[in-house]
Amino acid sequence: MTEANSQVEISSFDEFQLDDMIAKALTFGGFQKPTTIQQLTIPVALEGRDILASAPTGTGKTLAFLLPAIQYLIDFPRRDPGFARVLIMTPTRELAFQIYEQVKMLTQFTDLNCGVITGGINYGSHKETLEKNNDILVATPGRLIEYLNEESFHADEVELLVLDEADRMLDMGFVGEMDRIILEAKRRRQTMLFSATLEGVAISRFSTRALKEPVQLEAEPPRREKNKITQWVHLADDADHKLALLVHLLQQPEFTKVIVFIKTRERLATLAGQLESAGIKTCWLQGEMPQDKRMQAVSRFSSGAVRILLATDVAARGLDIDDISHVVNYDMPRTADVYVHRIGRTGRAGKKGIAISLVEAHDIGVVGKVERYTEQALKRRVIEALRPKHKEAKAPTKTKKPKSVAKKKALKKAAKAKG
Repeated sequence: MTEANSQVEISSFDEFQLDDMIAKALTFGGFQKPTTIQQLTIPVALEGRDILASAPTGTGKTLAFLLPAIQYLIDFPRRDPGFARVLIMTPTRELAFQIYEQVKMLTQFTDLNCGVITGGINYGSHKETLEKNNDILVATPGRLIEYLNEESFHADEVELLVLDEADRMLDMGFVGEMDRIILEAKRRRQTMLFSATLEGVAISRFSTRALKEPVQLEAEPPRREKNKITQWVHLADDADHKLALLVHLLQQPEFTKVIVFIKTRERLATLAGQLESAGIKTCWLQGEMPQDKRMQAVSRFSSGAVRILLATDVAARGLDIDDISHVVNYDMPRTADVYVHRIGRTGRAGKKGIAISLVEAHDIGVVGKVERYTEQALKRRVIEALRPKHKEAKAPTKTKKPKSVAKKKALKKAAKAKG
């Protein structure tokens, strides 16, 4: 495996010498200077090398793999009609549709065809995508495997395979599906694997199976991009106090576009009703929602029709919405890495953001885990009118138990005998 983390600063997409039709789309989309992960990935990907890359969330990795993929299709036009030549696998429906929109934007001045296949959509809706002459396909693993089993889709025509958020797909239990994909797409020329982290046995073993002599890229954001998310904690005495804190925060004018994270669907439904009673309009995103309802919620939130989105952790990764001002952890997550993915919904693309956690006594332990994981202390703040009555409980420290008098005498006697 080759590591290639050193780089020369690239100030413009023009330096990649991409096709004029791609350059036109980038200008149309308002893209000017490539991000760190794009600067690292694009030159290597254009050489046709396999890539194993990690990058912090919100750093522009979608363009890092789409631009080389589209350039490849332009350089080597399709000779015969058939199935997708570029296959992009991604863990969630939301992320699949977001990537699909980016593909359409970047290919708008070309003759390339793109499609998207996910769960939650009527099977008939995918018929045209599977039958037409397709160049780029974005898909979630579960539904694509169904079509492979039915022989409605053949992966042996895939020339370029992208595995986006591979760690997330493994976490979700899709290892069998991903192994099947890399086996079926055995004729591919290039594979690019992107992950939030390259640590862990699962991602290490899978990348060994999926990639051939990959270049490893780990994008450390420039200093100006670090610490762009301001984080703090409000301590809550109980559930009523926590709700009062949330209502107060959401009524502040600077909370312009907010995601509020909740543990479960049941708690989300309860909170939605409580906020409605307080005169606060919300939309929500959770597991097992029909796809049209999901897309409607994301659309209303993205457009600003509703400024508060309630979400379970189904939205903690892959949700890429511009200008989210605040993330609020109404319920703390179970693990520190999920916390990092949650707050990554704000402070994206170099912008600043704020993440606030409302913490009851039973969640203090999770705060400690987050602080150790991020190597950053979460400041405690107080809203004067809602000052907590109880002080923060400190984690118990281990103290040495005093030895009994009899044990002390026995030890003293043994010491004398030795002397």
